[in-house]
Amino acid sequence: MADGTAPRPGEGLGLRERKKRETRRRISDIATGLFLTRGFDNVTIADVARTADVSVNTVFNYFRTKEDLFFDRQGEHIEQAARQFRDRRPGESVVALFRRRFFEGLDARAYHTAFHEGSETWTRTVHDSPALMARQREIGRQAQEHLAALLAEETGAHPDDIAPHAAAAMIFAAQGALIDRIAARKRAGETLEEMREGVYADAAHVFDLLEHGLGDYAAAPPAHPPGGRTTGK
Repeated sequence: MADGTAPRPGEGLGLRERKKRETRRRISDIATGLFLTRGFDNVTIADVARTADVSVNTVFNYFRTKEDLFFDRQGEHIEQAARQFRDRRPGESVVALFRRRFFEGLDARAYHTAFHEGSETWTRTVHDSPALMARQREIGRQAQEHLAALLAEETGAHPDDIAPHAAAAMIFAAQGALIDRIAARKRAGETLEEMREGVYADAAHVFDLLEHGLGDYAAAPPAHPPGGRTTGK
């Protein structure tokens, strides 16, 4: 939208379409509850259908695979990120945008940052399932490629220009490292309050590196001058 305001889910839809969306969301929510409680690989589509009081065919009408039931809102978030990119503030770079969005997510304790109650259950469920791990990697790849395409379009990059792809890869790698660190600390038993100062400091440091470049980060110590004394046995 021109004013940068994203439409609310269901806004402008007819009654039939709203009911379909409500049914889809209800099935997904029930499935997610089962996955988090029992483990993804221990729940079948039949279990989901029975608990949601619908047929197996109805579940498949809304979700192509079982993994889609778990990651049902990822497409929405990719599209939201694209809208925010197009509507970013005057003079705001892509790194500054992702920095702002990440800190806003931390402030809101949004699920995509892993800085929220219950994130350890979510991440443990994903890590315990090879199928979910593979799907998570695929979603990340799609999101990265989508950002690279937006960057190429915005900058008028030549199709052979690697810069949009490298920039998107670095942004997603940096953000992924932060999320992984937060999730690991939460699984280790730290509370959000115990983590808060370190999480915000880590995020500031990582985005500083992105904004200003690695430069001489991890440079080797200077060489000893010729004839200089060395210590040791």
